[in-house]
Amino acid sequence: MASSVLAGFCALPLSDFLKCGQSFRWTCYPLPSSPGTSPTHEYRLCLRDRVVCLRQSSDYLFYRSVFPGEHLSAEQEAASDEETLIWLKDYFQLDVDLLKLYDQWSDRDQVFNKLKSRFSGIRVLRQDPWENLVSFICSSNNNIPRITKMVHALCKQYSPSLISLPSPELSESDSQGSAAYHSFPPPSLLAAPEVKSTLRGLGFGYRADYIQRTAKMLVDTHGSSISNSKSREKCEEWLTGLRGMSTEAAREELLKFVGVGRKVADCVLLMSLDKKEVIPVDTHVHQIAIKHYGLRTVGGSKGKSAMTPRIYNEVTTKLADIWGGYAGWAHTARVLFTADLKAFSSFGIEPPTPATSIMNVGASTLTSSSSSKRKHSETQNEVEMQKKVILMGAAVAAIAAAATAVAVAHDVPSLLEEGSDVISSVEEHANSRRVKRRRC
Repeated sequence: MASSVLAGFCALPLSDFLKCGQSFRWTCYPLPSSPGTSPTHEYRLCLRDRVVCLRQSSDYLFYRSVFPGEHLSAEQEAASDEETLIWLKDYFQLDVDLLKLYDQWSDRDQVFNKLKSRFSGIRVLRQDPWENLVSFICSSNNNIPRITKMVHALCKQYSPSLISLPSPELSESDSQGSAAYHSFPPPSLLAAPEVKSTLRGLGFGYRADYIQRTAKMLVDTHGSSISNSKSREKCEEWLTGLRGMSTEAAREELLKFVGVGRKVADCVLLMSLDKKEVIPVDTHVHQIAIKHYGLRTVGGSKGKSAMTPRIYNEVTTKLADIWGGYAGWAHTARVLFTADLKAFSSFGIEPPTPATSIMNVGASTLTSSSSSKRKHSETQNEVEMQKKVILMGAAVAAIAAAATAVAVAHDVPSLLEEGSDVISSVEEHANSRRVKRRRC
């Protein structure tokens, strides 16, 4: 039985996908290599009273919880497993029949149909609204690695360590490689005035002010006393209560907070407040609408112009026309969003085998050796050109690395895109040179 493969874990018969820009507090550990379809990584997330550990095989999601303090009795362990299962079902929205929806979307949208096999298992998560609100305030003009780093730094600074655990390849008694796990801090801990300077020191930039002022607004308006039934602050309970409001009413409440614009509000509406018809629009979604769905561009051909309210509304209207009228259209957007990320550009694509590559090189060499002197000369020129391109690429990569360092240090993420644009232009120049030589 598959679920007996991992001792200490329970199993769910499903395959899901975490690394798609929705949640930023999971930590990922590679597992020792093993044959077959065994899990390759373990993901960990610290909740308020436990650390949830997940491992994903091709068919099963394995899970367990780790608590601080003494070992649990058999009865306590069974009860905690049931609590974790309830949380997982809610967090991953397992009541949604994703396979059925994938088939429906594939019939309706050929763009999605081409990607579904590469990005199966992507779900819209149902996250804690307070954590999600702060995380997406951090996302302003930012990228996923930096958002992740900031959110982890926030938890470490303002929440005490719940438990320390060794990485999965070490034994439970080995404390050398242990990592401390911190839950997400409540609003009352982020509402104090000095939080601004502390977060700025941690690299949050202007977002530090947004987070502190938003936390203070919540605490001042809705209170910070602990709810008897939920062990959460009253202002957190109020935020969760937005699930019962209409989409427009809930969005209006979110837009009152500092640092919350339409995109951040829509992310919280979709990923925390059950507003499944909402599609948050950023540059990735804008580019998707231009590239795949015929949206006319404003201010450029690649959808890199500033995200104005007009562009935001045009994109949402266009996608609503295409996807509206069938359930879960925001899931479709998440798949396309993930596919558009550079980190997943080759995800799910089988690389060519070394044997194939060698055979192709060998075939071209045989052809060249039987060519005329002019062909031989062109081949030599091509080799020299490739050497120059390699040198140019190395130089540009160094420049891009420097730009990245400057961007991180000075909170200017646009430099990251400029570095990649320079590399692309060098590659285009080299390709055009090759074409011209072949035509001569």
